[in-house]
Amino acid sequence: MKKVYGSAAEALDGLLFDGMTIAAGGFGLCGIPELLLQAIKEAGTQDLTFASNNAGVDDFGIGILLQTKQVKKMMSSYVGENAEFMRQYLSGELELEFNPQGTLAERMRAGGAGIPGFYTKTGVGTQIAEGKEHKDFDGETYILERGIFADLSIVKAWKADTTGNCIFRKTARNFNPPAAMCGKTCIMEVEEIVEPGELDPDHIHMPGIYVHRLIQGEHEKRIEQCTVREA
Repeated sequence: MKKVYGSAAEALDGLLFDGMTIAAGGFGLCGIPELLLQAIKEAGTQDLTFASNNAGVDDFGIGILLQTKQVKKMMSSYVGENAEFMRQYLSGELELEFNPQGTLAERMRAGGAGIPGFYTKTGVGTQIAEGKEHKDFDGETYILERGIFADLSIVKAWKADTTGNCIFRKTARNFNPPAAMCGKTCIMEVEEIVEPGELDPDHIHMPGIYVHRLIQGEHEKRIEQCTVREA
């Protein structure tokens, strides 16, 4: 089965459609699938729902899709750092389903494991719990959260072999593994592709069974907030 593709556009071919749900890895600008996001922008796909911790910044990450009004809904934990995200939400142009970060990660992981829902104490007694099923366990109240089953996962790793076994680099692992798991199809972009056997099996963070398509490319790796000391 062919997994390695020549470009982001080639890897996305035949997978995009209006109204789809996409799970995207990354946290802020760390470990985001920047090449695939740019290709989705260029494809012009509309009415997208993104499950992602946040939406990058105004001109990078998912932010570029907010600028072109290709995103209908965000399932996120964090609005900060993106003025257009905030503007569209406050003006009613963009739907937003707020999730505590741990809940969002577990919703993705649950979807990848085939689990339709789970109970958690996080959010009980807050707006997060409104409209959700409540259930008591051992005298404590929990709310039901649904697993996320996305049409497509787009993620970023550091290195992978041609079968999709991959390694994430430091904090760039963040939401990438659960996001990769919960999509019907997963496309991963990496900095380096090697042959099977070149990666130490004990160092692999996610097995290639979750990865359907793979691309290699150059990444800008923009810094969200660059803080340096004076010379």
